[in-house]
Amino acid sequence: MNRVTFKTWIRAARLRTIPLSISGILVGSATAFLKDDFNVSVFTLAILTTVCYQLLSNFANDYGDGVKGTDNDDRLGPKRILQSELISRAQLRQAIFVISGIAVLMTILLVYSAFGLSKTALTFLGLGFFAIVAAIRYTVGSNAYGYKGFGDLFVFLFFGCVSVLGSHYLYTFELDLSLIFPATSIGLLSVGVLNINNMRDRVNDKQYGKTTIAVRLGAEKAALYQLTLVGIPVLLTVVYGLIYHAIAFVVMSVIMMIPISLHLKVVFQKQNEKNLDPELKKIALLTFFYAISFSLLLIFF
Repeated sequence: MNRVTFKTWIRAARLRTIPLSISGILVGSATAFLKDDFNVSVFTLAILTTVCYQLLSNFANDYGDGVKGTDNDDRLGPKRILQSELISRAQLRQAIFVISGIAVLMTILLVYSAFGLSKTALTFLGLGFFAIVAAIRYTVGSNAYGYKGFGDLFVFLFFGCVSVLGSHYLYTFELDLSLIFPATSIGLLSVGVLNINNMRDRVNDKQYGKTTIAVRLGAEKAALYQLTLVGIPVLLTVVYGLIYHAIAFVVMSVIMMIPISLHLKVVFQKQNEKNLDPELKKIALLTFFYAISFSLLLIFF
């Protein structure tokens, strides 16, 4: 068995996905802070738990696509560690097992810190364990939902609704319907990151039976789908600002239109799909910017 270097594990972790994964937690926590319900322990555990889920998803995705042959030399994205033979299947399975155990432990600590021993704690434990299974089953197994076009739905639910509304509930024990606006926005932007990834890999994915939404739609309709995913959050932010008489959110939406316009210019250009690769990082950072900006505006305006 080959010795795996620390650099290889870092590469497998795909650290650039971490800001995207914690975006919803930031907004849910900011609203709790605004209501004087913020708890440092809950916040810390929520961030750590979410990071564990994301790392687990990244490792499992590398394993699933690697075993199925979807990650290959024809794929336009960066080479994965299993594809590059920097790690064996057995070593990656062991890593997935270890991270799963840590994720379970962090979930238990988070839920107990927020709810103690209660029926609500059991509900959130179930939600957490479902998130762990979902992180693995995205590409792993014969019925991996990522290969059937359901990845977008799961990303929207977990990165948007569960992350924002769920994290807020950890502090306040209440469902704040005003958070539907940022939850939907963050969820859609997160799906936008996934869709760009799938647009880039569309031809190769189709060949290996990975039927993503981009594969189902084709290049032109997938681009229109991307327009919807990144455009609706701008509109929702404007609506939020108008409903709650906070002009700062309208200004925020105008600022967002600048990078989004530049992004869409690349998406709609007739060119090699490889040029879409840098757009993943841009939309991921835009989502993080949205979360930080929305949180700060909530607190100070």
